[in-house]
Amino acid sequence: MNKNEIPYKIYLEENEIPTSWYNVRADMKNKPAPLIHPGTLQPLKFEDMQPIFCDELIRQELDNDTAYIPIPEEVLNFYKMYRPSPLTHAKFLEQALDTPAKIFYKFEGNNTSGSHKLNSAIAQAYYAKEQGLKGVTTETGAGQWGTALSMACAFFGLDLKVYMVKVSYEQKPFRREVMRTYGADVTPSPSMNTNIGRAINEQFPGTTGSLGCAISEAVEVAVSTPGYRYELGSVLNQVLLHQSIIGLETKAACDKYGIKPDIIIGCAGGGSNLGGLISPFMGEKLRGEADYRIIAIEPASCPSFTRGKFAYDFCDTGKVCPMAKMYTLGHDFIPSANHAGGLRYHGMSPILSQLYHDGLMEARAVEQTSVFEAAQLFARTEGILPAPESSHAIRGAIDEALKCKETGEEKTIILGLTGTGYFDLKAYEQYNNGTMSDYIPTDEDLAKGFATIPDVNL
Repeated sequence: MNKNEIPYKIYLEENEIPTSWYNVRADMKNKPAPLIHPGTLQPLKFEDMQPIFCDELIRQELDNDTAYIPIPEEVLNFYKMYRPSPLTHAKFLEQALDTPAKIFYKFEGNNTSGSHKLNSAIAQAYYAKEQGLKGVTTETGAGQWGTALSMACAFFGLDLKVYMVKVSYEQKPFRREVMRTYGADVTPSPSMNTNIGRAINEQFPGTTGSLGCAISEAVEVAVSTPGYRYELGSVLNQVLLHQSIIGLETKAACDKYGIKPDIIIGCAGGGSNLGGLISPFMGEKLRGEADYRIIAIEPASCPSFTRGKFAYDFCDTGKVCPMAKMYTLGHDFIPSANHAGGLRYHGMSPILSQLYHDGLMEARAVEQTSVFEAAQLFARTEGILPAPESSHAIRGAIDEALKCKETGEEKTIILGLTGTGYFDLKAYEQYNNGTMSDYIPTDEDLAKGFATIPDVNL
């Protein structure tokens, strides 16, 4: 199909929203390694995880074999408030780049939370409500996950306690206030109201925090408070399962208009949006039905894929969570405070880590000034102010489109636009003022984090 014949925005009908999530693990020859107990080093069983997670979410976490899991009717009805989301043909960006490539973006920011995170938040809140819980705890980095879960908990009448990475708590006060408006209690992490928070503050005086710190605090509060469980916005198998709605809709839209992507690109921090976007395409690749180049774009300041180690590590700084085999920088790694967006996690989804380790996808690290350069061009051409996280994917897509300009190849590129950047204007201000700088950790910096990775060989 000629690119001029493709609509600018491709919408599915409401009755075309997928009714089941897709579990890519069912088609993986090499399954992601199981979560293990930090004490026994044995794979976690259902009962081991019950004090932390909701029962149904544990079942989804452990299920490596069921390809399609039905979306509950209550969750599907909630999805219909903002789904299906559009697959947009970035014609104006193409023109600005003067590239023969076709560029499409799947936009997940058309809801109040401003990001894709709501896709899993509403599912997790639903299962907590069904289990009869009073409330849940969580962490948040840039604030998208905390905002999404606060919306979901308000919808189902659940209490929510959020531990927000301190540097983001200070840099993004408006996202914090959205969470509070929806009823969430928001605490900067590391705090002084948990044992782990006090210990981290003592060990790292003046620390700006990390997702690993915030996870530790949220889990401590969940397991010590009757009627509460912990809910995570990325990394886990269950989260990537819920986010598969992104990729399933994208695949349906492509099929509807005969679009065959050559390259699929997403930003990567913990892995939820990337895993969701690529899931049905990766399924085809795993089954030998089609082939795609799949590229993860991560920040150079937190390069889990490109410079991390594939090993079992703690999922949190306080070492209270299960251990996962993933690409990791070490659970004590804390990104530089000059890092402007999310994507601050020290590790990566076990699913994506296994796929990357098996050579089924690529990864690239980019510096944040180049990310904001791409964000500015996208805003000026496509009329959407993108989130800093999404802008990593935009950077990757622009780079691939410019390669097409050099070679004359007419490749089709799909990128995940995970959300909007209207709560990230402090970072845009730094870029516009010329005060934003790049930080790339040295090998010596990374060695400190690697030294904390436990020696586990299973």
